[in-house]
Amino acid sequence: MTTPHRSRVTRRFTLKQPIFAGLFARLGAYLWLHRVPVGLFLGIGIILSLSTTPAQAIQVQLQPNEPQLGDTISVAIQTTASNSAPPTVSINQNTYPAFPVEANRFRALLPTTPLDQSGRVEIQVNGAGKSQNLAVWLRDRSFPTQRITVSGGGSGGTDYEFDRVDEFKRLVTPEKLWNGPFQRPAAGGVTSEYGVRRYYNGVFAQDYYHRGVDYGGGVGAPVVAPAAGRVALIGRESDGFRLHGNTVGLDHGQGVASIFLHLSRIDVQEGQFVQAGERLGAIGATGSATGPHLHWGLYVHGLAVDPVPWRYDGFD
Repeated sequence: MTTPHRSRVTRRFTLKQPIFAGLFARLGAYLWLHRVPVGLFLGIGIILSLSTTPAQAIQVQLQPNEPQLGDTISVAIQTTASNSAPPTVSINQNTYPAFPVEANRFRALLPTTPLDQSGRVEIQVNGAGKSQNLAVWLRDRSFPTQRITVSGGGSGGTDYEFDRVDEFKRLVTPEKLWNGPFQRPAAGGVTSEYGVRRYYNGVFAQDYYHRGVDYGGGVGAPVVAPAAGRVALIGRESDGFRLHGNTVGLDHGQGVASIFLHLSRIDVQEGQFVQAGERLGAIGATGSATGPHLHWGLYVHGLAVDPVPWRYDGFD
């Protein structure tokens, strides 16, 4: 599990400029002694004044300072440029938006998953007309493994449900709706952790990892919103959600979204705004499920991240 309450690291980048004040004074004295025309002198002064415009500085904060596979990396960016456009941040050849927090301050969220390579990772921040690279060490992490034997075709999903879920995961709305750490969406114990890897019939599934946390509970046990959000997806088994079962998707804003699978009932409607702790539905065993449980998946820019740091540390 991810260790809660990690510290932050701050790195400051400043473009250095030469200091011209003393040079300008000595040049003025020289030009006066040699009777250089005052117009030329003033022209030189204007050029030097433009050259001494204060440097634009970018200050970057990363949270956590020692990320591991599955973590969400928060990149807070402070610029000195007035009315600067929102920066962008890149990692693993993917570019993500930064959203304004306050004047000249922005924040981007970067997802990592168990499928990423651990080790040295470069984060590139582009803002205020500059590009800065930060080297970060992404720690490896040991995930549990399961060995599954399957026969036949298994329980496949429908194109309809995959299209709806993919569309939901691509949502990037500008308003941040959550506030503080996320709540537990169900009272039952954890039956399957995030990131579990699998062998199918003795062959390791390179592209599989458990994309959420499962909570046990009897059919009808309440499922609540872990944070405020807008209901952006309702999927029903009767409408073709054969794999996911009865499903609710919450858009928390700024590329962060929760999905809740295998529900026995749905108590909200698409487009409805819900607060943290508000009931969404009830635990069930619809779709491809061996028994009643809740699957909660947390997505950042379409990639399933570990929800645990969001419950303990939060990302404000």
